[in-house]
Amino acid sequence: MIAHLDTDGVPTLLAPTGGPMRAGLTFRVGTADETLARHGITHLLEHLALAPLGSADYHFNGATGPVFTTFHMQGSEHDIAAFLTAVCAHLTDLPTARLEVEKDILRTEWSTRGSAAIDDIPLWRHGARDFGLSSYPEWGLAALTVDDLRQWAARWFTRENAVLWIAGDRVPDGLTLTLPSGTRQPVPAASSALPATPAYFVRGNQAVVLDAVVRRGPAAGLFADVLERELFRALRQDAGLSYTIACGYEPRGDGYAVLRALADALAEKQDAALGGLVDVLAKLRVGRIEQTDLDAAVAKRIEMLATAEADAARLTGYAFNLLTGEPNLSLDEHRAALTAMTVGDLHRVAQEVHASTLLMVPDGTRADWAGFVAAPTTSEAIPAGTAHRSRDDDGQLRVGPDGISYLGDGGPLTVRYADCAAMLVWPDGARQLIGHDAIVLHVEPTLYDLRPPGLAVLDTAVPADRQVAMPPRDPQQIPQPGAVREYRDRRDDVPRPRRARRETLLLVLGVLAVLGLGGRALLLTVDVVLEPPAEKAGGRWGAVVRGWLLTVILALPIVLLARGRRR
Repeated sequence: MIAHLDTDGVPTLLAPTGGPMRAGLTFRVGTADETLARHGITHLLEHLALAPLGSADYHFNGATGPVFTTFHMQGSEHDIAAFLTAVCAHLTDLPTARLEVEKDILRTEWSTRGSAAIDDIPLWRHGARDFGLSSYPEWGLAALTVDDLRQWAARWFTRENAVLWIAGDRVPDGLTLTLPSGTRQPVPAASSALPATPAYFVRGNQAVVLDAVVRRGPAAGLFADVLERELFRALRQDAGLSYTIACGYEPRGDGYAVLRALADALAEKQDAALGGLVDVLAKLRVGRIEQTDLDAAVAKRIEMLATAEADAARLTGYAFNLLTGEPNLSLDEHRAALTAMTVGDLHRVAQEVHASTLLMVPDGTRADWAGFVAAPTTSEAIPAGTAHRSRDDDGQLRVGPDGISYLGDGGPLTVRYADCAAMLVWPDGARQLIGHDAIVLHVEPTLYDLRPPGLAVLDTAVPADRQVAMPPRDPQQIPQPGAVREYRDRRDDVPRPRRARRETLLLVLGVLAVLGLGGRALLLTVDVVLEPPAEKAGGRWGAVVRGWLLTVILALPIVLLARGRRR
């Protein structure tokens, strides 16, 4: 049984375990509560709360997800008490001395993490807000101040917005949760960047991924298990198209859950893998679901509920439900719900899956033949504004009072200022506007006839709290018009010959000789001009002419040699 207790005003869950004690403190806050321009604030707070703890002999960590942030550890009763007490103390009194250090650590973490096949799916489904932010870099880190962090902690990291869960026989002695008072925060409403579903988008990856949103419940979890069994049989055992088949089911906290399936394939078999996945989905959608598959999925889950660690294993999910207001079932209620499931229940889930599906397909493939519509990559509306032609004459920017549009290849693209999730600002004048619908519009002053007044319109129209200052770019990263770029690229590709040592010595000696002879001719010329008597000047003017003539003759090969080297 999971016991309900209270620790310093924080709801506490306690379940027995046969292994070492483990515990966690979970808050109802995550990346979905942020904005794109301040994305990273929750993750930064998590790092600051853990940073003073340094290294330890016991295992501890933190995790920031779309709607939850958790601090957890495994160890002795004393270590757990010390760990969670320290975390709460740090959240209440932030160790801001490490602010810039932790920002750098988070930037490094982002730059070195691998790209997973599913990373871009939230962006395509939700856009550049709430649940879509997990696809974006943490651009907000640079501008975050100590006051920003303190205000965020005071709002979200409170007693009423937290749940303590412990796998053990009691609450550890000495545990103190010094958190401020607040309110329970609801899960944000999920936005959508898809005008219609089922839909698909193309991404250069050797995998086909299905993403769907379904009503949460035991039928949806069992459907994920049945779908994985069907895909494994069809794509791996029968057709030999895939090696990795994986399905997952993750509650979102708002009464819905995300259901995903992945199937990898070689480049030459990606079309066949996509067709196989679509066929399996169509089979389930029309109700061709094997009772044996359902029975196997139910038996597997009931077996997991029969273990001695069943209550301890579901503590985290139990805490999530408590924070989001969703019902928690006892083990007996779970078993009863699972055994009551029918093929008809799974058929209804299959129809939900198809209706909400977003497919990620590899480059060179399409899914419109199967009734999936392409997710939008362009905009429909084009607000009025002043046109700024491209210096390559291959498009234009239209800057107006309500928004900015790009008209050209790959367009039209429009970002309205009111719907701008963030605008990245570089010191060289470049701007990048990202709309709530995930449309991205680049503004490069080097490529367009865009004078400072055009940039001033953007800087004034986009609210200051959505502008993100970016570090200076390397000059080689700044794009140039086609002719200039072509010349620069061609020039950079030409190998530089190494100068011979003897040639360099001759050049130096020649230049010195020219300077000496030319200087002497110049002095002689000045002397003749200042002493004009005809009886002296006649012979001396000849010397002047000879001096300058020798200087030119000696300088000519030096000039030709230098020009040849430049070529």
